[in-house]
Amino acid sequence: MQKTYYDPKDLKKFGNISNWSKELGAKFFEWYGKVFEEGALTAREKSLIAIAVSHTIQCPYCIDAYTQDSLKRGIEKEELMEAIHVAAAIRGGASLVHGVQMMDKYEKLSM
Repeated sequence: MQKTYYDPKDLKKFGNISNWSKELGAKFFEWYGKVFEEGALTAREKSLIAIAVSHTIQCPYCIDAYTQDSLKRGIEKEELMEAIHVAAAIRGGASLVHGVQMMDKYEKLSM
């Protein structure tokens, strides 16, 4: 019996998404590869961004992949946790700032 909805073995099958759409799969993986090449940001910085975004979108496959990638790049556990806290703060702030819409709506409706 599978213990979670997400099967960790599926991460290794990611490349299979091209099987049913070769052209689009190839374009995605070409773009994905380019995104993670060294550029204005280092591969290390990109890995930290990826781990933070992975937690924000709550993708267990991404969390798995970029935790492994971070370890390969020598990123320390304190850096990983700090990146996750940054992501959580942005996500929390985004929820709270939408409260302004609620406040405006409340004020209009209660007049």
